[in-house]
Amino acid sequence: MVQKLIELALRNRLIVLLFAGGLFAYGIYSIKKNPIEAIPDLSENQVIVFTEWMGRSPQVIEDQVTYPLVSNLQGIPKIKNLRGSSMFGMSFVYVIFEDNVDIYWARTRVLERLNFAQRLLPQGVTPSLGPDGTGVGHIYWYHLDAPKMDLGEQRALQDWYIKFALQTVPGVAEVASFGGFEKQYQLVVDPVKLRYYNISLWM
Repeated sequence: MVQKLIELALRNRLIVLLFAGGLFAYGIYSIKKNPIEAIPDLSENQVIVFTEWMGRSPQVIEDQVTYPLVSNLQGIPKIKNLRGSSMFGMSFVYVIFEDNVDIYWARTRVLERLNFAQRLLPQGVTPSLGPDGTGVGHIYWYHLDAPKMDLGEQRALQDWYIKFALQTVPGVAEVASFGGFEKQYQLVVDPVKLRYYNISLWM
Protein backbone atom coordinates (compact mmCIF):
# COMPACT_ATOMS: atom_id res chain seq x y z
CA MET A 1 0.00 0.00 0.00
CA VAL A 2 2.77 2.41 0.96
CA GLN A 3 4.79 1.45 -2.10
CA LYS A 4 1.82 2.20 -4.37
CA LEU A 5 1.37 5.64 -2.78
CA ILE A 6 5.04 6.41 -3.34
CA GLU A 7 4.84 5.30 -6.96
CA LEU A 8 1.69 7.40 -7.47
CA ALA A 9 3.41 10.45 -5.96
CA LEU A 10 6.49 9.99 -8.16
CA ARG A 11 4.38 9.74 -11.29
CA ASN A 12 2.40 12.90 -10.41
CA ARG A 13 5.07 15.13 -8.96
CA LEU A 14 3.48 18.39 -10.05
CA ILE A 15 0.11 17.55 -8.45
CA VAL A 16 1.80 16.47 -5.20
CA LEU A 17 3.86 19.68 -5.08
CA LEU A 18 0.77 21.83 -5.71
CA PHE A 19 -1.17 19.95 -3.03
CA ALA A 20 1.69 20.35 -0.53
CA GLY A 21 2.00 24.06 -1.35
CA GLY A 22 -1.74 24.50 -0.82
CA LEU A 23 -1.56 22.79 2.56
CA PHE A 24 1.42 24.95 3.52
CA ALA A 25 -0.41 28.17 2.54
CA TYR A 26 -3.55 27.07 4.39
CA GLY A 27 -1.45 26.32 7.49
CA ILE A 28 0.05 29.82 7.48
CA TYR A 29 -3.42 31.36 7.03
CA SER A 30 -4.84 29.27 9.89
CA ILE A 31 -2.03 30.27 12.26
CA LYS A 32 -2.64 33.95 11.58
CA LYS A 33 -6.41 33.65 12.08
CA ASN A 34 -6.31 31.28 15.06
CA PRO A 35 -7.14 33.18 18.30
CA ILE A 36 -4.41 32.77 20.90
CA GLU A 37 -5.15 33.48 24.57
CA ALA A 38 -2.35 33.86 27.07
CA ILE A 39 -4.76 32.92 29.88
CA PRO A 40 -7.60 30.79 28.43
CA ASP A 41 -10.95 30.99 30.19
CA LEU A 42 -11.42 27.65 31.93
CA SER A 43 -13.98 28.85 34.45
CA GLU A 44 -17.51 27.52 34.75
CA ASN A 45 -20.42 29.01 32.86
CA GLN A 46 -22.06 30.68 35.84
CA VAL A 47 -24.43 33.46 36.85
CA ILE A 48 -23.99 34.98 40.31
CA VAL A 49 -26.97 36.29 42.31
CA PHE A 50 -25.90 38.69 45.04
CA THR A 51 -28.21 39.83 47.83
CA GLU A 52 -27.33 42.25 50.61
CA TRP A 53 -29.22 42.48 53.92
CA MET A 54 -26.93 44.22 56.33
CA GLY A 55 -27.01 43.52 60.06
CA ARG A 56 -28.36 39.96 59.78
CA SER A 57 -26.59 36.83 60.93
CA PRO A 58 -25.57 34.08 58.47
CA GLN A 59 -28.32 31.79 59.78
CA VAL A 60 -31.02 34.42 59.17
CA ILE A 61 -29.59 35.10 55.70
CA GLU A 62 -29.59 31.37 54.96
CA ASP A 63 -33.20 30.82 56.09
CA GLN A 64 -34.86 33.94 54.65
CA VAL A 65 -32.76 34.78 51.58
CA THR A 66 -30.46 32.02 50.31
CA TYR A 67 -32.87 29.10 50.72
CA PRO A 68 -35.85 30.79 48.96
CA LEU A 69 -33.59 31.88 46.08
CA VAL A 70 -32.02 28.44 45.62
CA SER A 71 -35.46 26.78 45.76
CA ASN A 72 -36.86 29.02 43.03
CA LEU A 73 -33.84 28.93 40.75
CA GLN A 74 -33.72 25.12 40.58
CA GLY A 75 -36.23 24.78 37.75
CA ILE A 76 -34.25 26.74 35.15
CA PRO A 77 -33.36 24.59 32.11
CA LYS A 78 -29.78 23.46 31.41
CA ILE A 79 -28.55 24.01 34.97
CA LYS A 80 -25.63 21.78 35.92
CA ASN A 81 -25.22 22.82 39.54
CA LEU A 82 -26.56 25.31 42.06
CA ARG A 83 -24.55 26.58 45.03
CA GLY A 84 -25.59 28.90 47.83
CA SER A 85 -23.39 30.73 50.30
CA SER A 86 -24.53 32.79 53.29
CA MET A 87 -22.42 35.12 55.36
CA PHE A 88 -22.92 38.07 57.67
CA GLY A 89 -25.25 40.48 55.84
CA MET A 90 -24.77 38.92 52.38
CA SER A 91 -25.98 36.00 50.30
CA PHE A 92 -24.41 34.54 47.15
CA VAL A 93 -26.10 32.04 44.85
CA TYR A 94 -23.97 30.55 42.06
CA VAL A 95 -26.03 29.15 39.18
CA ILE A 96 -23.76 26.86 37.13
CA PHE A 97 -25.00 26.21 33.58
CA GLU A 98 -23.85 23.68 31.01
CA ASP A 99 -20.83 24.71 28.99
CA ASN A 100 -22.71 25.12 25.70
CA VAL A 101 -25.27 27.58 27.12
CA ASP A 102 -25.08 31.20 25.98
CA ILE A 103 -24.29 33.35 29.03
CA TYR A 104 -26.76 36.09 28.08
CA TRP A 105 -29.56 33.55 27.66
CA ALA A 106 -28.67 32.19 31.09
CA ARG A 107 -28.70 35.65 32.68
CA THR A 108 -32.12 36.34 31.15
CA ARG A 109 -33.57 33.11 32.56
CA VAL A 110 -32.15 33.83 36.02
CA LEU A 111 -33.50 37.39 35.94
CA GLU A 112 -36.99 36.11 35.06
CA ARG A 113 -36.93 33.80 38.08
CA LEU A 114 -35.66 36.56 40.36
CA ASN A 115 -38.71 38.68 39.52
CA PHE A 116 -40.88 35.94 41.00
CA ALA A 117 -38.57 35.11 43.91
CA GLN A 118 -38.56 38.78 44.96
CA ARG A 119 -42.01 38.30 46.50
CA LEU A 120 -40.73 35.54 48.79
CA LEU A 121 -37.95 37.63 50.31
CA PRO A 122 -38.22 40.02 53.27
CA GLN A 123 -39.34 43.54 52.55
CA GLY A 124 -36.55 45.78 51.30
CA VAL A 125 -34.30 42.90 50.23
CA THR A 126 -33.53 42.97 46.49
CA PRO A 127 -31.34 40.35 44.78
CA SER A 128 -29.18 41.46 41.87
CA LEU A 129 -27.10 39.76 39.20
CA GLY A 130 -23.34 39.86 39.33
CA PRO A 131 -21.33 41.23 36.40
CA ASP A 132 -21.23 39.22 33.18
CA GLY A 133 -17.57 38.36 33.70
CA THR A 134 -15.91 35.09 34.57
CA GLY A 135 -13.72 34.03 37.46
CA VAL A 136 -10.59 34.71 35.40
CA GLY A 137 -11.78 38.12 34.27
CA HIS A 138 -10.32 39.94 37.27
CA ILE A 139 -7.27 41.23 35.45
CA TYR A 140 -6.24 44.64 36.70
CA TRP A 141 -5.85 46.58 39.93
CA TYR A 142 -5.04 50.27 39.99
CA HIS A 143 -4.37 52.77 42.76
CA LEU A 144 -5.52 56.38 42.66
CA ASP A 145 -2.70 58.59 43.96
CA ALA A 146 -3.72 62.20 44.56
CA PRO A 147 -1.67 63.65 47.47
CA LYS A 148 -3.52 66.98 47.49
CA MET A 149 -6.95 65.35 47.81
CA ASP A 150 -8.36 63.67 50.91
CA LEU A 151 -9.78 60.13 50.83
CA GLY A 152 -13.34 61.36 50.38
CA GLU A 153 -12.45 63.47 47.33
CA GLN A 154 -10.46 60.60 45.83
CA ARG A 155 -13.38 58.19 46.26
CA ALA A 156 -15.76 60.72 44.67
CA LEU A 157 -13.33 61.16 41.76
CA GLN A 158 -13.17 57.39 41.33
CA ASP A 159 -16.94 56.81 41.55
CA TRP A 160 -18.12 59.73 39.40
CA TYR A 161 -15.41 60.13 36.76
CA ILE A 162 -12.80 57.36 36.47
CA LYS A 163 -15.22 54.46 36.97
CA PHE A 164 -17.67 55.66 34.31
CA ALA A 165 -14.85 56.30 31.84
CA LEU A 166 -13.40 52.80 32.31
CA GLN A 167 -16.81 51.14 31.95
CA THR A 168 -17.08 52.47 28.39
CA VAL A 169 -13.96 50.51 27.34
CA PRO A 170 -14.93 47.45 25.22
CA GLY A 171 -14.61 44.20 27.15
CA VAL A 172 -14.84 45.76 30.63
CA ALA A 173 -17.69 44.12 32.56
CA GLU A 174 -17.33 45.89 35.91
CA VAL A 175 -15.18 48.42 37.71
CA ALA A 176 -15.30 47.81 41.47
CA SER A 177 -14.28 50.59 43.85
CA PHE A 178 -12.63 49.82 47.17
CA GLY A 179 -11.39 52.07 49.96
CA GLY A 180 -11.69 55.77 50.61
CA PHE A 181 -14.60 57.56 52.24
CA GLU A 182 -17.96 57.49 50.51
CA LYS A 183 -19.76 60.81 50.70
CA GLN A 184 -22.91 60.69 52.81
CA TYR A 185 -25.71 63.20 53.20
CA GLN A 186 -27.54 63.38 56.50
CA LEU A 187 -30.71 65.32 57.18
CA VAL A 188 -31.02 66.57 60.75
CA VAL A 189 -34.66 67.35 61.49
CA ASP A 190 -35.56 69.92 64.12
CA PRO A 191 -38.98 68.89 65.52
CA VAL A 192 -39.53 72.34 67.08
CA LYS A 193 -39.22 74.10 63.72
CA LEU A 194 -41.40 71.49 62.07
CA ARG A 195 -44.12 72.17 64.63
CA TYR A 196 -43.65 75.93 64.23
CA TYR A 197 -44.20 75.72 60.46
CA ASN A 198 -46.91 73.07 60.89
CA ILE A 199 -45.03 70.49 58.78
CA SER A 200 -44.97 66.77 59.46
CA LEU A 201 -42.21 64.34 58.56
CA TRP A 202 -44.54 62.65 56.06
CA MET A 203 -45.75 65.93 54.54
